[in-house]
Amino acid sequence: MSLETEPFRTLLEDLAFVVFDVLGQPGRADHEPLIEAAVRLAADRFATHAAKSDANEPTWDGERLHLIPEIGEALKEFIDGGFLAAPFPESDGGLGLPYTVYQSMMAAFQAANPGTCAYPFLTSAAANLLRVFGNESQKERFMRPMVEGRFFGTMCLSEPHAGSSLADLRCRAEPQPDGTFHLVGDKMWISAGEHELSETIVHLVLARLPDAPAGVRGISLFLVPRNHVGEDGTVGARNGVSLIGLNHKMGYRGAVNTALAFGAESPAVGELVGAPHQGLAAMFHMMNEARIGVGLGAAMIGYSGYRVSLAYARDRVQGRHPDHKGGAAVPIVEHADVRRMLLTQKVYAEGGMSLTLYCARLVDEAEDATDDASRQRCEDLLAMLTPIAKAWPSEHGPIANDLAIQVFGGSGYTRDYPVERYYRDNRLNPIHEGTNGVQGLDLLGRKVLLHRGRAFTRLASEIQSSIERATGFDELAADRDGLGHALGLVVETTGILGKAAASGQVRLALANATEYLHMLGHVVVGWMWLEQAMAAIKGRDAGTTAADFAAGKIHASRFFCRYELPRVDRQAALLNTLDDTTLTMPDAGF
Repeated sequence: MSLETEPFRTLLEDLAFVVFDVLGQPGRADHEPLIEAAVRLAADRFATHAAKSDANEPTWDGERLHLIPEIGEALKEFIDGGFLAAPFPESDGGLGLPYTVYQSMMAAFQAANPGTCAYPFLTSAAANLLRVFGNESQKERFMRPMVEGRFFGTMCLSEPHAGSSLADLRCRAEPQPDGTFHLVGDKMWISAGEHELSETIVHLVLARLPDAPAGVRGISLFLVPRNHVGEDGTVGARNGVSLIGLNHKMGYRGAVNTALAFGAESPAVGELVGAPHQGLAAMFHMMNEARIGVGLGAAMIGYSGYRVSLAYARDRVQGRHPDHKGGAAVPIVEHADVRRMLLTQKVYAEGGMSLTLYCARLVDEAEDATDDASRQRCEDLLAMLTPIAKAWPSEHGPIANDLAIQVFGGSGYTRDYPVERYYRDNRLNPIHEGTNGVQGLDLLGRKVLLHRGRAFTRLASEIQSSIERATGFDELAADRDGLGHALGLVVETTGILGKAAASGQVRLALANATEYLHMLGHVVVGWMWLEQAMAAIKGRDAGTTAADFAAGKIHASRFFCRYELPRVDRQAALLNTLDDTTLTMPDAGF
C-alpha cells in the first residue's frame, strides 16, 4: 500500500470503534459493511487522484470549465454506489441511512480527497435544506435530482465587499409578475460554482427583497439554477448566472472556487425558498450541517497526515538512543520527540473525529426522539457543540498536519510526499463556513447565554455524567480527575463572563471569545477521549477489541489529559480577569 492510501489500512477499525463501540450506533452488522465500502472506494478512486487534482487546478476557457477527468469518474462511482443518497429518507429517493453512518462514510472520502469531496458535500447539504424548507415543486424539480446526483448544489452567501458580515449583503431580488424573482448582484468564494459534472447547478442565494429591513433581518433565500428547469423537470437554456473569475486557493485545488455574477448579462431567474426575510434561518440549517462537516473534514485530513507520518517514522532509520551511542541506528519512531509529535497528531485527529461523529449521533437521536424532553436535550447539545465541532478540529487539524511535516523532516516540505498538501488543504478549514473567530463569538455571545445558560448547563451535566461513570475504571483515575478539574474551571469562567455581559460589559466579555472556545473545546475533546478510553477498556476486557488497539486509545487519553488539558488552567486564569489587552492596544501601536 502506498503512502497515499496508508490511512485506509486502519480507518475502518477507527471509524467502527467510534460509531459502534463509543457512540452505540445500532445495526452494526448492516452498517459496518457500508462504511467498509466507503473506505474502499475512497482509497481506490479518491485518494489516487488527489495529487493530480492538486497539481492541475480547474481552468476556464471562456466557455467551459475544465477539471481532470478522474474527478468526474470518482464522483460517478460515488453516486452509483448510493453514497450521495445515503442520508435522505426513502420517500425522497434516498436510502434512509442514519446520519451517523453517513458521516462516518463521508469521513473516508474527506480523508482521501477533500477537493473532490466538496462537490457531493455541498450538494447533500443544499438538498437537505430544500427537504426542510422547500415547497413541493422545489422538492420534486430540484431536491430529488440532487439526491439522485443529476443536479449539484452550492451555497451563495459571501459578497466581495462583505465577507462574513452578512448584514452588509447587497444582492437584491426583484419580484416579477409571474411570482419569480430576478437576482442582481455578485457572490464571492462560491465552491463548486461552475463545472460540467452535473446537468445543472442549484445555487442557494441570500439576497434582499425591495421592502427588506436593514441588517440580517432583511435577508431572504432564493433558489437560482444555472439552467432553467421546467415544471416537468426538463433542463433548458442557461439562466443569468455568469462566471466572472476563479479563485486560486492554497488547498482544495480540485474543488473549483468561483466569483459569480447574477443578472449581469441576462435575468437570473430564481424562486423564493421559505418565507420572505427568513432566509438566514433557512441557510443556517445548511451552514450548521456544513460546519460539522468542515470539522469532520479537518479531523480526517489530520488523520491522514498522522497515519502517513507514522508509517514514515516506522520506516525511516536515523539516529540512536541517547544511552546507546555506539549502537545501531533506529527507526525515528523510537525517538521521544517524534513520539510526542505522533501522539499529538493522534489525539487531535481522533479526538476531532469522535466529536464530529458524536454530533452526527445527536442529529439521529433528535430525529428519533419520541418526547419533547429528549429532543430538546439533543438540540441543546448540538447548539453548544456545533461551533466547537467546526472550530476545534479546524484549529488543531492543521497543527497536526504541521507536525506530520516535521516528522518527515526536510522531505516533508517537498511534493514527493503528501503531507505538505494535507497542510495546505487543511489550512482552509479555519475559514470555511465562518471563521473560527466568528465561531467563538457565536459560542460565547449566543449559545452559552441562550435561555439563561440552559444549553451550557446541559453540556456540563453530560460531561460530569461521564466523569462519574469513569469512577469504575481505575486505569482512568488521572484522566477522570483532570477532566473534572478542567470542567470546574470552565463552569467558573463561564459564570464570570456571563455576569460581565449581563452588566453591560459585552465587548469586554467577548474580547477573548476565541480563547474561550479553545478552552471549552479542549474540555469537550477531553470528554471524547475519556469516553473512548472507557469503551476501549470494556472492549479489551470483553475480548471484542484488540489489546494493542485498546492500549493505543487508553494511552492517547492519558496523553491528552497530561499534555493538553493543563492549557485550560492558563486560559481560565486569563479569561477570569476580563483582560482588555486586545481592546486597548492603540491603533498606532500595531
